[in-house]
Amino acid sequence: MAANSGSGITEADGGPVRHIPVLLKEVIEALEPQSGRIILDGTFGAGGYTSALLAAGADVIALDRDPMAIAAGQVLVEKHKPHLRLIHSQFSRLADHAPEGGLDGVVLDIGVSSMQIDEADRGFSFQRNGPLDMRMSKDGVSAADVVNRAKVSDLTRIFGFLGEEKQSGRIARAIEKRRLTEPFTTTRELANLIETVNPRKAKDKIHPATRVFQALRVFVNNELGELAEALFAAERALKPGGRLVVVTFHSLEDRIVKQFFADRSGKVSGSRHLPMVEAKPVIFETIGKQMVSASEEEAEINPRARSAKLRAGLRTEAASRTADMSIFDLPDLASLAKMGA
Repeated sequence: MAANSGSGITEADGGPVRHIPVLLKEVIEALEPQSGRIILDGTFGAGGYTSALLAAGADVIALDRDPMAIAAGQVLVEKHKPHLRLIHSQFSRLADHAPEGGLDGVVLDIGVSSMQIDEADRGFSFQRNGPLDMRMSKDGVSAADVVNRAKVSDLTRIFGFLGEEKQSGRIARAIEKRRLTEPFTTTRELANLIETVNPRKAKDKIHPATRVFQALRVFVNNELGELAEALFAAERALKPGGRLVVVTFHSLEDRIVKQFFADRSGKVSGSRHLPMVEAKPVIFETIGKQMVSASEEEAEINPRARSAKLRAGLRTEAASRTADMSIFDLPDLASLAKMGA
């Protein structure tokens, strides 16, 4: 799962120019921000989308589960008082922070931020040696806990499903063998082991450790579950005419968003030869194209935009439905790797 845009604080805002918001033009066009509208940015990062929404005249409620992002964003809060509220929260709880009358828009930019990847002590990247951590909220089970304590069968499923790693079983067994004598503590230790088990070939476009690191990060932060819960929360929090815009960077994320919009748009699958199925109420109507990707020009300027996909929907007046996780057909990975003390 690729990194999100994470972007945005400029020198004018009192911070360094470090990141470029992905699909910014397309996001703003889909949200239609303007004075009097309240838009929730569920993945604040370094404030890229939030800054653009404020510049367009909207009031913004911004969330981030990373306390470091909240601390760094205070300069933006001070600059834009009282039009920006920045809250330490997971985006799955966005409905808790919506005003009584509902939101005019919600934007979610899924994945780990560029800012987090670039900081070695967060342990997200094997390209910078640091502690094997990967926790966005800096609490709970770490990647080191998973690698050192999960069963081989659990590691195999995590690497195979969340990372789509074909050598998941071999890598899991190698991890078990190594941790019997010495636990993993750093990103480089794990990356080196993976490269030993699965050496990089000349034709390979990515490092052999890429998929395993992705899988661990997604698992540690329950990213797919968070995304699914956030979509249901946005459905509850948006007022009729409100807009939901989601930018994803990986096929698993995009599949969840696609399935959500398909289910909430009242689409019914099946054969004309089967009995009629009662149509579900239309809760979201598609905005623009069903899926928008980055232009060649943007991908050239910002390589992290190459895998980005945008999907957007317009909230109708239909009542919210029950949050049914079964529509996503996800395995119960939360039950894996019971890592007690």
